[in-house]
Amino acid sequence: MCGVIGVWGCAEAANLAYLGLHALQHRGQEGAGIVSSDGRQLHLERGQGLVADVFGRRDVFDRLPGRRAIGHVRYSTAGSNSLVNVQPLTVQLGGGFAIGHNGNLVNAGTLRKELQDEGAIFQTSSDTEVIVHLIARSRQRSLLNRVIDALGRIRGAWSLVMMTPERLIAGRDPLGFRPLVLGRRPGGGYILASESSALDLIEATFVRDIEPGEIVVIDDDGLTSFHPFPKAGRAACIFEHLYFARPDTALWGQDVYGVRMKLGERLAIEQPADVDMVVPVPDSGVAAALGYAQKLQIPFQLGLVRNHYVGRSFIEPSQQIRDFGVKLKLNPVPTLLKGKHVVVVDDSLVRGTTCRKIVRMLRKAGVESVHLRIAAPPTTGPCWYGIDTPTRAELIAANNEVAEIGRFVGADSIGYLSVDGMHAAVADGSPVEGHCDACFTGRYPVPHDDLERRDQLGLFET
Repeated sequence: MCGVIGVWGCAEAANLAYLGLHALQHRGQEGAGIVSSDGRQLHLERGQGLVADVFGRRDVFDRLPGRRAIGHVRYSTAGSNSLVNVQPLTVQLGGGFAIGHNGNLVNAGTLRKELQDEGAIFQTSSDTEVIVHLIARSRQRSLLNRVIDALGRIRGAWSLVMMTPERLIAGRDPLGFRPLVLGRRPGGGYILASESSALDLIEATFVRDIEPGEIVVIDDDGLTSFHPFPKAGRAACIFEHLYFARPDTALWGQDVYGVRMKLGERLAIEQPADVDMVVPVPDSGVAAALGYAQKLQIPFQLGLVRNHYVGRSFIEPSQQIRDFGVKLKLNPVPTLLKGKHVVVVDDSLVRGTTCRKIVRMLRKAGVESVHLRIAAPPTTGPCWYGIDTPTRAELIAANNEVAEIGRFVGADSIGYLSVDGMHAAVADGSPVEGHCDACFTGRYPVPHDDLERRDQLGLFET
């Protein structure tokens, strides 16, 4: 759960990276960083918090000169939330080297132990630093070959942007878990970003997706593409479609908003309800709820209003208010809801605790009955590839039948989208074949090295 951006050959490259990171803020809120190059050396600015917090002063960009930059927004899935783990990471490798990583490595623990046994000293707890050490220790002669050699040893999900003073290198893992797109700016500059929505903000034109297993090098001679790894099928993360990507993103040839509408339509076919209105859990449930409502010709109402000005943390009153955190973010509209039978549509259900509080709020607002519909299958397993889902013990669907989940959240009925229905909705018009659905099915495309030694390698530390 991170976002990356790369800018090459553009005036005010760091400022463009900053704007692009704003469009990727949903992919990480723990920290942000930008590294720029003036052609001679790298310049780094990073900090904890939101992009606007870290880069809120104009003088920051005076310290980020050059027409080349990479940036990163972080949400930790490997490594604790601390400044030392905020990316891009920079090291004195050659004339300087910086790296930003979206994904998660399933053999990071094994590789870290091997490297430490060989004398490597780690400065962070991030799996990204494993890649840096592998590059530094490679016996290949050119930097590009050292990068390829290192990437050939890691397993899992990685979409990377890397930079030296003279070039930008980017790539995706052979299974293509995480997105990475290529764009062009007016005047010929190149942009790389986790999502196309970042291109839109900085007026760059979408060119294409970086292909699974592809490495691109951008320098003063232009862009060169390599495919150094054996083809390995495809395992694009289906959860990007369901929740994680922005709805205005074009993801792997598809409009995310349109896919979420289709998920809602399929949910309506599989799990209909005779109610007065359809209410989404904002914002991520809106498109699916709209598709559900249109399919069944039931009125769509914004019966829950979201507060968009809630920060990452807040001070609760000393005398606890029941369900304070959810109430701070969501509030029902009693005049719409009182005496009504409603379907509440959400994109997914993970622990169930937030949903339980929402149902309780709706009943207090006077709702006659609450029917919960989830536009995804039950989440029964953790993600090992970069989405911050909890351990199996915390996943309500991993330990309870659907009827038991309904009783826990307090709904009058509950219905999930089937796995087949999910795939049918995502596949409708998709040019991409092959998605990872392991969090719903347990079919993990890449096994995890260290699950017996330690559950998730601390993947969900905070």
